[in-house]
Amino acid sequence: MSSPAERYAAARRRAAQASAFPALDEFSLDLGFDLDDFQREACEALERGSGVLVCAPTGAGKTVVGEFAVHLALRGRPGGDAPATRRKCFYTTPIKALSNQKYHDLVDRYGAEQVGLLTGDNAINGDAPVVVMTTEVLRNMLYAGSATLEGLAYVVMDEVHYLADRFRGGVWEEVIIHLPESVTLVSLSATVSNAEEFADWLVTVRGETAVVVSEHRPVPLWQHMLVGKRMFDLFHDADAARKHDVHPELLRYTRDTMRRLELGEGRSAGPGGGRRGPRWRGPMRPDIVDRLDREGLLPAILFIFSRAGCDAAVQQCLAAGLRLTSPDERAEIRRVVESRVTAIPGEDLSVLGYWEWLDGLERGLAAHHAGMLPAFKEVVEELFVRGLVKAVFATETLALGINMPARCVVLERLVKFNGEAHVDLTPGEYTQLTGRAGRRGIDVEGHAVVVWSPETDPRHVAGLASTRTYPLRSSFRPSYNMAVNLVGSVGAAPARELLESSFAQFQADRSVVGLARQVQRNTETIEAYGAEAACHDGDFDEYFALRMAIADRERAIARQGQTQRKAAAVASLERLRVGDVIRVPSGRRAGLAVVLDPATGGFGEPRPLVLTQDRWAGRVTPGDFTTPAEVLTRIRVPKHFNHRSPAARRDLAAAVSGTGLDRHGGRRGGRSRQAAGEDHRLSQLRVELRAHPCHACPDREEHARWAERRRRLERDTEELRERVSGRTGSLARTFDRIVALLTARGYLAADGEVTDAGRMLARIWTEADLLVAECLRRRVWDGLSPAELAAAVSVVVFEARRDVDERASLPRGAVADAVDETLKLWGDIEADEAARGLAVTREPDLGFAWPIYRWARGEALAKVLASGHQIDGEMPAGDFVRWARQVVDLLGQVADSGGASAELRGTARQAIAAVNRGVLAYHASA
Repeated sequence: MSSPAERYAAARRRAAQASAFPALDEFSLDLGFDLDDFQREACEALERGSGVLVCAPTGAGKTVVGEFAVHLALRGRPGGDAPATRRKCFYTTPIKALSNQKYHDLVDRYGAEQVGLLTGDNAINGDAPVVVMTTEVLRNMLYAGSATLEGLAYVVMDEVHYLADRFRGGVWEEVIIHLPESVTLVSLSATVSNAEEFADWLVTVRGETAVVVSEHRPVPLWQHMLVGKRMFDLFHDADAARKHDVHPELLRYTRDTMRRLELGEGRSAGPGGGRRGPRWRGPMRPDIVDRLDREGLLPAILFIFSRAGCDAAVQQCLAAGLRLTSPDERAEIRRVVESRVTAIPGEDLSVLGYWEWLDGLERGLAAHHAGMLPAFKEVVEELFVRGLVKAVFATETLALGINMPARCVVLERLVKFNGEAHVDLTPGEYTQLTGRAGRRGIDVEGHAVVVWSPETDPRHVAGLASTRTYPLRSSFRPSYNMAVNLVGSVGAAPARELLESSFAQFQADRSVVGLARQVQRNTETIEAYGAEAACHDGDFDEYFALRMAIADRERAIARQGQTQRKAAAVASLERLRVGDVIRVPSGRRAGLAVVLDPATGGFGEPRPLVLTQDRWAGRVTPGDFTTPAEVLTRIRVPKHFNHRSPAARRDLAAAVSGTGLDRHGGRRGGRSRQAAGEDHRLSQLRVELRAHPCHACPDREEHARWAERRRRLERDTEELRERVSGRTGSLARTFDRIVALLTARGYLAADGEVTDAGRMLARIWTEADLLVAECLRRRVWDGLSPAELAAAVSVVVFEARRDVDERASLPRGAVADAVDETLKLWGDIEADEAARGLAVTREPDLGFAWPIYRWARGEALAKVLASGHQIDGEMPAGDFVRWARQVVDLLGQVADSGGASAELRGTARQAIAAVNRGVLAYHASA
């Protein structure tokens, strides 16, 4: 209990804070909880007028700082409360689901009239003083000079660490660079190890920016490993966690388990056995969920890095008879689900596996991954947050931003497929996933459980759990759309300067500083080495150059001789016939051998099958012959000789030895040296070397050693200089190449002005922006029906999750013709890009043409999903909806494009209407 004096002092402090930061005092009164130190520090910086970068763990409450920016905007300018003095705040997020969630949170707090939402799908109250939007929407506004930007005072960039994303990350940098100077930027990021570097860049482009970093988790996280049926703490205590010291009992138990597995395998591989040893079988998924339930660790998210694995886990739990809900909870779950799916046609529900999904939900179990229908995913999120669904099996996409905290997080494996290969989780990914564990205000502590397998080393897990080195790396690179927008808004020269102010160039230049210092140090050392190598008898640099010229010439002659010897050996092996006795000159098989199979007539080097007099049978290669293979004699080889028979090998080897030929023969040597000595240029260099004054210096070899060190350091320094020049201004050079290509293709005029074609390109927002613009200019899509247009457009947006060897089929006629024309245009663009050293535009993917064509023609969802060009069966409904939305998005751009014909714009609008039905209509209105 504090004393009256302490309470009085605390009251005085609070009064001082309230007078210094009145807006923050107002804001915190409505929160219902006390602000953490990092939240107060960031909010105070905002009220002082500074920008702010907040880095804190998942679930720490970073968004409170963003909400304070909203409060400041609605509060109005200091000294005025009239509506006219109110300012705007834009709250940006990386994904639509997060935008929707934030929109509802802010509506609950400030009312629907004060808050708007702008995503690719929705536009609600876009002129409101507070608008939640995806980052791309704000980027497009900035380039278009939208009137909505008027009065903008604050921009909150939630999940700003997303700028490291290699596909979309550049958008964050475009926004940060192009925002008006009057806008205060609030950047909210997960914990990154180079926050200061990122903040230094923000200061250069945005002005004063306070950095607030918090490593503290409001809910402590306990790390565990599940080994078979036993659960162990990963660390003994907090001190051990700081030192990465794994719990000794866990290490001992896993070592014993590994030893038992190895001994079991050794025993089973005995004579005549051939049986495999006992394979490790980890705990079954239903057993894991049941255990978590018994230990009071639900609700839990179980991360399985596979969509099929997530669905299978739910089925396994259902088959095991798991039921985690009460009758009242089941009734509420059914009520929520039925209210959410009323807009989806009944026949589509059965195709989507609705009844199995509902059965899982009613038992408190669900999957969550990108292959699910978005409507189903949203229901799972709502039910989980409300505590009605107790166990969710999810892919790592759940870790991004969506507010779905749990009491416990389980990682089944520490390896995931990143679209190209199976890779280990990084410390940053591990922290992001396990950061979901522990619900603030509900749980006293959170728990993260890693399921052990023989490939999982507890010390590796300890490293992942304790490492704090995951730096933010820029993925920014100029695009065609960006180039025409920049040139159109500021001109070519200022555009180059803007690019050079990007975080990508900032990081490149910082790395250059270190390299440049190394070059400077090397240059000083080279001068010192040069002084040591100096000779009083003459110019030692000149003498050393002669020595180097002789060494280079000798190497060239040796290479030439080696090439000639190999060619001669190949030719001699190709002439061999069955029964020829040859001598293998060197190696383990040196000695006499008889040819069993000449192995001629194939591709590659000849590899004849031989039997040596030591009874070894196998193939020899030209590499085994330092001199051409010479036929010494011939012996008879039985017609159906079996070289795998020991008796047959013994008899034929005896016949080889019986020829009486010497095993090793006469050694021939010295020819190469003699040939080298006959080289005229080499002889001339040697004469010059012996005639040089430095050749007679008694310290000649000491000088040579210093000169050799200097030569090596000069070579290393030259490589460093090339790296420096490659990084300095690298983005500006790429930009110049893009501008040159756009000028050559007529999107920019020779004087740097944007042409009509360029203005059309400036309004196309897609990865294949230039290809779309070329299709519009060449009228590739004119004359198509709405369904045909949807199919033709799909090839430039769709990208299969995995490569498929054979080309997907297309609807015959107009669609096939339009796609062929698109592929030709892509080929021209690719050649142009390759010639200029630019990253090439991705090849069109035909895999979505049939599904979207059939859907736009009104066919049933079951037929549509079955027509996807998938390796593993039909297309998942979630993938279909996502790609269909992207097709609709591009069709919308075509419908609004000034470069498209009136007929094509009308067809695009009809195609949008044809696609937006059934599950797509629900998604459009959600």
